[in-house]
Amino acid sequence: MATTITAGITTSTALNITTDTSGVLNFQTAGSVSAMTISSTGVSIPGALIANTATITSATIASATIGTITSATISSATVANLAIGSGSVTTALGQGNASTLKNRIINGAMVIDQRNSGASVTPTNGQYSLDRWYFFVSQSSKLTAQQSSTAPAGFNNSLLITSSSAYSIGSGDFFSFQQKIEGYNVGDLNWGTANAKNVTLSFWVQSSLTGTFGGAFGNGAANRSYPFTYSIPVANTWTQISITIAGDTTGTWATNNTAGLAVYFSLGTGSTLSGTAGAWAAGNYQNATGATSVVGTNGATFYITGVQLEVGSSATGFEYRQYGQEFALCQRYYEVCSTTYLQAAQAGGGSNIVTGQYRVTKRATPTLTLTQVVGSGGGQFSNTVDNWSASAAVDGNGRIGWSATSSAEL
Repeated sequence: MATTITAGITTSTALNITTDTSGVLNFQTAGSVSAMTISSTGVSIPGALIANTATITSATIASATIGTITSATISSATVANLAIGSGSVTTALGQGNASTLKNRIINGAMVIDQRNSGASVTPTNGQYSLDRWYFFVSQSSKLTAQQSSTAPAGFNNSLLITSSSAYSIGSGDFFSFQQKIEGYNVGDLNWGTANAKNVTLSFWVQSSLTGTFGGAFGNGAANRSYPFTYSIPVANTWTQISITIAGDTTGTWATNNTAGLAVYFSLGTGSTLSGTAGAWAAGNYQNATGATSVVGTNGATFYITGVQLEVGSSATGFEYRQYGQEFALCQRYYEVCSTTYLQAAQAGGGSNIVTGQYRVTKRATPTLTLTQVVGSGGGQFSNTVDNWSASAAVDGNGRIGWSATSSAEL
């Protein structure tokens, strides 16, 4: 079998070689091939795969032998057991093959819970449950959220949402949880330009409900959004989901320490904030029209874990980071901080200043909330992205100390 793609032709659908191990596959000068799969064990491609210069994207190449290559670029590719006769291949960095920070989601495995230590909460609008996961709700007391030990193989935790009633969604209602990603961490996506990169969102999900569920991508200004859908076909069974979207070539996407990108998972959204799935829109949509409402069924459960957002058009294995590294990533946005009790020179009098250094530099100057004061009076405090200070009079035992939380969430 001989398959020839002549100069300048681009294939946009999959080219598969699955059983013929003796065929010849020729690509002419400056050809471009996308979604190519060579899956036979021991496929041999004699001579030049690419005569001069070409690009292969979204390719899966397994157990292939390739002859001479001159200036080839392979991006967004999964390559295994690839032997090259001569020449070289240039890997396009930032195209889904990153070796660090592949996953732009923080705490996607739901292991960090500084605020609640696994306890159930009934989130109000703007409240966080597990670290980096923020609830956006128009009505209170319609759901609970907590860290769960129910998880698919390879994970230890998930985020569990349980519906507290059978609530009928109004047109202006919204129930979702989301993660806002700092602009510094998505600036390389080039969204808002002609060079916008594709991304793939993947996760594991389980629910007592079945059907079509939804969510959305949005920018920090909440005026660009991309609703998406996914299916849960079997109740109470873990399902792995993968959703690929084309990067937005218009709109404003922050690349600094403000919100660069938000990923929403809807639990029930009215028509006002729901839009057509699968397309970018000028508006603030947080769900796809017609998606299942979790809060519409009393006692319904929804579990999610293994959330990953990566560059490229295919999902890869979940990026596990060391616990300490993941914890520090969370602390850039939220930290529980305290001082040890300090013995003052004189009991019961005098004003003393207590200072502390944040373990991790904050995204921006944080809001410091005192949770415990050892001493009396005080409440005068200040902070920067690196440290904090407070003052008070010592207690009767000559001690002073503080406990506080520091939030620099997006």
